[in-house]
Amino acid sequence: MEDILRPIYQERASQTNTLGIVIMEKRDKKSPITDTFNTILLIIVKEADHPIFIKHYTYEDKKAAMHVVTEARLREWLLLGSNRKVVDWLLNGRAVFDRNEFIDQLRQELKDFPFYGRKIKMGIEYAKLIRRYMDGKAFFESRHFLDAYNHVVHSLHHLARLAVIENGFHPEVTVWNQVRQIEPEIYKLYEELVNSEESLEKRLELLFLASEFLIHSRMEVGSSHLVSIMEEKESWSFQDLHLHEELSYYSVDLAVMIEFLLEKGVVYTQPVETKGKGIYHRHYYV
Repeated sequence: MEDILRPIYQERASQTNTLGIVIMEKRDKKSPITDTFNTILLIIVKEADHPIFIKHYTYEDKKAAMHVVTEARLREWLLLGSNRKVVDWLLNGRAVFDRNEFIDQLRQELKDFPFYGRKIKMGIEYAKLIRRYMDGKAFFESRHFLDAYNHVVHSLHHLARLAVIENGFHPEVTVWNQVRQIEPEIYKLYEELVNSEESLEKRLELLFLASEFLIHSRMEVGSSHLVSIMEEKESWSFQDLHLHEELSYYSVDLAVMIEFLLEKGVVYTQPVETKGKGIYHRHYYV
């Protein structure tokens, strides 16, 4: 397939806007890493009219996909962990073009996984974990057990990703395989939820108790990024926090995380007078 794609990527390589090109071949029939395609052609560019441009090709009984991605969008994916397959493509694919060692440097960054990058990712995962846990508990208390189950599965997934990042690794597509080796306690919880013969209500009850402990035990590392930003000012309105460049990545989970940290005595509120009698702005500080 690469011979067929060579004219396509060689043309792209000749353009000064192209930073690097990686080819990822399908490993085996069952692997999901290439989205069912035989070959993925990842082309990273400095800038483009659209941050993502995708084309599909077919040749005889094989198919390929070309992904043209701007450096800015790629780095956003790597920061947020919102496209984990790209990490696999970058680390395990074959670089066929590398302008000024861009791909080499990017791979080194991924392998080094600097603590600053981990700190943001852990904060984002912790916020998602809290959201799923709290929503799941609310459904459980309302006896909507299937909805609660759905949220608990997702909360365990965020807990697993948080544990992997905390240990200095990038969460892979097969994150539970990583967790089994890194944090067997979390893996065991997941197994108990899925495989236990107890009633769904009993399984959920036990999981909420265990999850509460694990969430609390990771509070310091999970909230470290948010707390470090809040320490930059004496107090913050929620809008100021929401508009902060790094905290904007927390999206809708930011408010829930702040409320959770308020309950735990990590974040505090400060009333600020408004023009209305008896009405105050609610500001936050650490």
